[in-house]
Amino acid sequence: MKRLLLLRHAKSDWDSGAATDHERPLAPRGTNAARAIGRFMAVTGVIPDHAITSSAVRARTTLELAMEAGGWTCPVDTTRALYEAGAHNVLEVVGDCSDTDDAVLIVGHQPTWGGIVELLTGASLRMATGTLVGIDLPVESWGWVRPGLGELAFVIPPRLLTDGSLDLG
Repeated sequence: MKRLLLLRHAKSDWDSGAATDHERPLAPRGTNAARAIGRFMAVTGVIPDHAITSSAVRARTTLELAMEAGGWTCPVDTTRALYEAGAHNVLEVVGDCSDTDDAVLIVGHQPTWGGIVELLTGASLRMATGTLVGIDLPVESWGWVRPGLGELAFVIPPRLLTDGSLDLG
């Protein structure tokens, strides 16, 4: 059994003055959400064996803040292939993951992340910024992941963690 963790980058700062979309940073609300997701992952034991992030500043920063706030580490790869990728492109990235990794975290962008959820599970989901999704896959190899094989394990929007609903310390 493999678990794919999808994390949409946290809320970005549209007024930052970044020269390009790729360079757009997180907004303060996004920084708080990324840290909350990282703490949630630590408290619940949802720690990836490996993480792959889009090269966009807001995606990389989301992952960095989550890891720091949660106090967890794993090997991290950064790739431009996840920036503006389609769902099938992401499946190619997933298929190249090491089979020694049981849980892989992929950090990227909407609408692709919602598309991956639907492609793998059939569930229609518009992922808000900072949302973490877990998909269980009944395979022994990442290369065997195919559309329709996944089961939605959980959906954690950051507002659940930042509005006082859950106290994660």
